[in-house]
Amino acid sequence: AYLNLFIFFMISLVVGNNLLVMFIGWEGVGLCSYLLIGFWHKNQDYNDAAKKAFIMNRIGDLGLLIGIFILGSLFSTLDFATLKTAIAGASNVDSFWLSIAALALFIGACGKSAQIPLYTWLPDAMAGPTPVSALIHAATMVTAGIFMVTRMHFLFDLTPEIQTIIAVVGGVTSLVAATIGLVQTDIKKVLAYSTVSQLGLMFLALGFGAYEVAIFHVITHAFFKACLFLG
Repeated sequence: AYLNLFIFFMISLVVGNNLLVMFIGWEGVGLCSYLLIGFWHKNQDYNDAAKKAFIMNRIGDLGLLIGIFILGSLFSTLDFATLKTAIAGASNVDSFWLSIAALALFIGACGKSAQIPLYTWLPDAMAGPTPVSALIHAATMVTAGIFMVTRMHFLFDLTPEIQTIIAVVGGVTSLVAATIGLVQTDIKKVLAYSTVSQLGLMFLALGFGAYEVAIFHVITHAFFKACLFLG
């Protein structure tokens, strides 16, 4: 039941045509990851891992909410298509606020997609059953941040300084996580750090404005990571 609820929220996140529906799906997958990571609830360590994932995601979600509020107050719409035309046609909008909104959205992506410094919850998320790990790492749970930045590409294209931050954070995360993964003894933790590293590479692509490359890697990563976990 939890897995199906998870898939429902993932689909809501991806098919919503505005930031609000996306946010509902975003919170939904956070809730489902909490329920699934702490699935064996008699084990206190697993409960702690679930709480850690939930709380670190809330930190990122605060950033996401602030970004949504700023965009909503600037353009009085949350619809993606309307926002795109509004941002493209707005000559009088303060670029400072656009940058703040982009940064806030990226902080949300950092929480969900396990970038430095909010990456430590993902290796602990290995407490859940293995099919759950395969789903969390393959589908639109940890890659929701990449999806969101790509969906809002028209905003990030106008804020090159935030794109630079995204590229730097992604590159550093990729390197650090891959290095940590080298010394792990639990095979699922190795795969988890591998995921953090791959997500870093996706953010590196986003930072360079290569959105199609990032999405291509989201899809390829989904297949090989799910097969690795289930293997």
